[in-house]
Amino acid sequence: MGKYRVEYLPIAYDDLEEIFHYIADDDPGAAVSLLNDIDLAILHLEEFPHMGVHPRNRRLANKGYRILVVNDYLVFYVVAGEVVEIRRIISGKRNYMKLF
Repeated sequence: MGKYRVEYLPIAYDDLEEIFHYIADDDPGAAVSLLNDIDLAILHLEEFPHMGVHPRNRRLANKGYRILVVNDYLVFYVVAGEVVEIRRIISGKRNYMKLF
């Protein structure tokens, strides 16, 4: 099977920027390390797009969402054809249902 193409929604880029700045205020090295971890995990989706789990929330599951867990963060994405669309990246401590 060929590689899938990963695309980010603009809000997912905003999420990454917010995460980075929040952590970098206390520990810039940890912020860089976390972004590297997230980037590496997302790169794996090019080869294994279905490796994320289905959300327990039926509404999100019915919309085709999957969740990739990276440290304490959740990457919400959808596989559409040969595209993996990264929709949100948020802290696992947040009530994510208010965001969708």
